Amino acid sequence: MLARGRHLLPSSSLFQAKSFCRAPLSSLFFSERRQSVQTAAKGRGKQHASNSDTPAHESPQAKHRRPPAIRGESPEFDEEYTSHEQIHPTIEPTRSLVSFMDAVVKVFCTHTEPNFSLPWQRKRQMNSTSSGFAASFQGQRCLLTNAHSVDYHTQVKVKKRGDDRKFLAKVLSIGVDCDVALLDVADETFWEGMTPLELGPLPHLQDSVAVIGYPIGGDTISVTAGVVSRIEVTDYTHGSTDLLAIQIDAAINGGNSGGPVFNAAGECCGIAFQALVGDSVENVGYVIPTPVIQHFLVDYQRTGGFTGFPALGIRWQRLESDALKRAFGMTPEQKGVLVRSVNPTSHAASALRKDDVVMAFDDVAVASDGTVPFRTGERIAFSYLISTKYVGDVCKLKVLREGKELELETRLSKPHSLVPPHINNKDPGYFIVAGLVFTTVNEPYLLSEYGANYMTDAPVKLLERMFHGTPQFPDEEVVVLSQVLACDATLGYEDIYNVQVQRFNGTTVRNLKHLAELVTACSEKYMRFEMEYNELVVLETPEALAATPDVMESHSVPHLMSKDLRESGLVWPPKSSKSQKK
Repeated sequence: MLARGRHLLPSSSLFQAKSFCRAPLSSLFFSERRQSVQTAAKGRGKQHASNSDTPAHESPQAKHRRPPAIRGESPEFDEEYTSHEQIHPTIEPTRSLVSFMDAVVKVFCTHTEPNFSLPWQRKRQMNSTSSGFAASFQGQRCLLTNAHSVDYHTQVKVKKRGDDRKFLAKVLSIGVDCDVALLDVADETFWEGMTPLELGPLPHLQDSVAVIGYPIGGDTISVTAGVVSRIEVTDYTHGSTDLLAIQIDAAINGGNSGGPVFNAAGECCGIAFQALVGDSVENVGYVIPTPVIQHFLVDYQRTGGFTGFPALGIRWQRLESDALKRAFGMTPEQKGVLVRSVNPTSHAASALRKDDVVMAFDDVAVASDGTVPFRTGERIAFSYLISTKYVGDVCKLKVLREGKELELETRLSKPHSLVPPHINNKDPGYFIVAGLVFTTVNEPYLLSEYGANYMTDAPVKLLERMFHGTPQFPDEEVVVLSQVLACDATLGYEDIYNVQVQRFNGTTVRNLKHLAELVTACSEKYMRFEMEYNELVVLETPEALAATPDVMESHSVPHLMSKDLRESGLVWPPKSSKSQKK
């Protein structure tokens, strides 16, 4: 993934990381994670990111998820996309693109990320640079860049080409899943003399493209040219989501993030956002196509925010074995994919069942390998059709159940993930009892605790929840005892960390807020925390209440619980105990 970076640092300051881990400025976030890290995370795609629909038996490299729509239509029925591939003439940047360069801006962002290991603190602020551009959508102007360019921002500024001034920008919406962010500049002086770019159609293979932005290696605008090498569903490293993407052979370097990619007609056909880097890889860059951008913008118009891309919330398996097809009563002519499980938090749970065979989605036949027609002579994962819709839309399903074909309807949703890949730029939640620090598990937390190799180094039980866990209710969370701060009340428990809390005083813990409610309401003599592996932590309630405020002072903790818990009305410790330090 292209990270935000200080443009003068050498490009050798590269490291592999997920997009929510910031690199030192102007380094690259590698989507090489698809080659290495994901190999270690077999099965992760089954409930990854926004719970995309994934075959149960496949590794993340082969998993299928939802790509975005092309103008809300299925391209296999769109005449614009059923013509034969055509090669556009080579772009000549000096002549054809100069008039569009004034719409490209340099983005300066100051980030202050939370410390997931010490969730009451934030890390030292860092600065970054990336690219952005002004575009026109449905008659309205907008300023676009990558989501990872403005993650956990405290201040965003933009500078026009040829101008020495920086203008303050406001972040209107961040689409973490699709790595797109919408900005606005209130100062009308910024927009003077700027012609927003037009969003063009999805290009064809071998079409000429040019990438414009402010990458490492200099301060002025840069142009690199190439051709479209491939169009397929690709892993979006920043949001841990698989969506439609364009692969090009033009150079995409640190700082290019958020910059426009032009076709030969001078239209913007996408946003540069990540590159594939490795010993055996050369000039493999990825572009967010305009269908994804348009989906993001329409979502913002509808909701005033970002609701994401919908999913059925199923795990499925290919039906390429004749024996397997016969076992489920299918004829040789029938095709489809086998439903292995349905996420209980999905709307589809009321319509689909385990061992159903999904044969068609919105009257488009689904092949036994889980693909559907895509333009002329191409196929793509059937989750592509799902992503042409929005959260809350209704879809039609043709299902084979116990040998009978059924026509079903269900509402598309964004199912809950037991261990989410990101928390949408929110602060992590936490709750402190005496020296016990409780928090929730997500991928940024595991990364903070175990580094870039967390997918292999984290505790097996937590990895099992991440790879294969399915929530049973919408607000379910994996709550862990993150660490034990030294105090008299917790003497003897110092070596316990990152173990899931299962029950408190015999009551199953649903989420962090539920645990906090149970603890604050406890009137029993002992506080009994039952952990994974049958590990037990017991505190005497009066001693824990007395020690809790002291922990705040000795460890410089400003609050005993996160802001979301405080705003819910919880009071801890009780007013009858030693008053909490303000």
